[in-house]
Amino acid sequence: MSQKNGKEVLVSVNDLKLHFPIMRGVIRRQVGAVRAVDGVSFDIYKGETLGLVGESGCGKSTAGRAILQLLKPTAGEVFFEDRDLTKLSKGDLRRARRHMQMIFQDPQASLNPRLTVGSIISEPLEIHNVGDSASRKERVQELLRVVGLNPYFISRYPHEFSGGQRQRIGIARALATNPSFIVADEPISALDVSIQAQVVNLLDDLKAELGLTYLFIAHDLSMVRYISDRVAVMYLGKLVELGSRDDVYDRPLHPYTQALLSAIPIPDPDKEVRRERIILKGEVPNPANPPTGCRFHTRCQYATEICSQQDPEFRNLGTAVQPHMVACHHAEKFL
Repeated sequence: MSQKNGKEVLVSVNDLKLHFPIMRGVIRRQVGAVRAVDGVSFDIYKGETLGLVGESGCGKSTAGRAILQLLKPTAGEVFFEDRDLTKLSKGDLRRARRHMQMIFQDPQASLNPRLTVGSIISEPLEIHNVGDSASRKERVQELLRVVGLNPYFISRYPHEFSGGQRQRIGIARALATNPSFIVADEPISALDVSIQAQVVNLLDDLKAELGLTYLFIAHDLSMVRYISDRVAVMYLGKLVELGSRDDVYDRPLHPYTQALLSAIPIPDPDKEVRRERIILKGEVPNPANPPTGCRFHTRCQYATEICSQQDPEFRNLGTAVQPHMVACHHAEKFL
């Protein structure tokens, strides 16, 4: 496993792109493409939680699925334990999937309503030929205990559970094959607020107990700060900022990150009334026809002529030991 900044790199994403073709006409001719993910690069260190944030439609969920090869990337490389997933055969990719799993956003839609909880959780074990039927049943009951559910619920169906319980079943399924890497795609956004903290605490406990590595995709910035070690900010298919949790939240260097953070409610009424909200002008541009230069320049209060002409380099303004990457021509003014 490769090393970077003194840490083991479990997942390395290099210039990842995923474009969806736009087809028109009777003969279905391609007339363009939606650039959902357009040149994203980052590393995920072993044992860390990397939070990936951004507004709806920025491409963060698509990036998570492309990393796991659930969606085939248009271009780029995804290294998992030093193996390029984009170049693996179907058989090798199937075997590699035992070590990387996904927790989906909507627990109701991601669980087959015709299968019992036992069948849902044991399905990955059957696919990867792990154990016999008796050991699988034992493993399923153990996983239900781990996620805080009664192991005797093994014969029940998904509709008999609440939303929070269904998400716990989804987490148990993701843990079935003892993966080392999990993509959690907005795992709490479909849950009641009272349940969200329980699920996030469960994920945090499982990370410490099982030595897991997470890519935690969300748009709840306060929850991302709570669970993440580092945070990546995405806008219109590109990363605009990446750094440690404290660097990104306490010293944001990109105007888009600053606007996102200004929207987080502060529980202190005195501070809340005094702070300045950053209201972005205009709408998010069309990912099928993104602006030239910096993609954020059409909504940025600090934009100058160079912003509309030249795509900013994703550069490090932190230290070699603790990088703080940002894609902004004027980031130095925020240091």
